[in-house]
Amino acid sequence: MSQPVLLPCVEVETGAAPGTAIIWLHGLGADGHDFEPMVPELRLQQPARFVFPHAPVRPVTLNGGWPMRAWFDIIALDRETQRDLHGTEESRRAIEALIQRENARGIPTERIVLAGFSQGGALALHTGLRYPEKLAGIIGLSTFLHTFDTLATEAAPANRDTPIFMAHGSEDPVVIPTRGMETRDRLQDLGYAVNWHEYAMPHAVCPEEIVDLHDWLQQQLG
Repeated sequence: MSQPVLLPCVEVETGAAPGTAIIWLHGLGADGHDFEPMVPELRLQQPARFVFPHAPVRPVTLNGGWPMRAWFDIIALDRETQRDLHGTEESRRAIEALIQRENARGIPTERIVLAGFSQGGALALHTGLRYPEKLAGIIGLSTFLHTFDTLATEAAPANRDTPIFMAHGSEDPVVIPTRGMETRDRLQDLGYAVNWHEYAMPHAVCPEEIVDLHDWLQQQLG
């Protein structure tokens, strides 16, 4: 299988010679700039490189086939509908290539956090839990477990103990709260350490969540 072409990315470094990296995946229809403003709000104490890749543009069935940036096609937001496994695997390989590029730039996998919001969070969970080298952590915000039924057999032993931060809005009309809770419960049933947070917000990020993310990231990377 050929090596995927590296995705275009927005990059922000919080200091000289960063020793950690956070690869952050945006949601459906957004782009790599979406979470760029959050970098100074997280107030990380150690120099870090934030990598915000742009998803490819592809037709999305849920939105009438309209082309937009998406990590994979979405047919419906329920768990029973057929999933775009080809698109998911294509994006997984692309994110793995970004992890490997950080390795080549001197940052070991154990100092890399894989994060994502909504559809990006689904890909972060899908990729991180299958990655063969241990990551520093995985973040899934307002998201769901896209490949619910295959994780138990496809999970990588290296990331069985990797800390997972999950957060969801109790008023989320897009990815309903029960999808997030179902994901949390499934991961915990499989033995993963999930740090779960719920906030009174819609499909978004709130200030309290940013504070909790800061504390969690400092714990994993400090």
